Amino acid sequence: MDTETEPYAASVDPSVQCTACDAVCCRLTVVLMPEDHVPAWLVDHDSHGLATLSKGEDGWCAAVDPNTSRCTIYEQRPVICRKYAMGSPGCQDERRKWYGTALPTPVRLV
Repeated sequence: MDTETEPYAASVDPSVQCTACDAVCCRLTVVLMPEDHVPAWLVDHDSHGLATLSKGEDGWCAAVDPNTSRCTIYEQRPVICRKYAMGSPGCQDERRKWYGTALPTPVRLV
């Protein structure tokens, strides 16, 4: 991939891994679009009628399996989840907000 023609790709930090992040993105509010087809039990509506993915009492997306930290509707996940790239500038920004300057250090097992 040519980073001169793909500036977004150049801004992705390949060292960021979900396994060393506590899935910060799974705590964000996910606004559903008309083309999203998630199970009805996972849809909440705010006071303005905006459809969002439900969250549990712990603040995590209700579609995340608490035992595996994996998305239970991965194949049907909303468009915004599909576009949210691990290590992207948005991901990095959310991690900074969550952790402050002390981001988790990836552990590499040999």
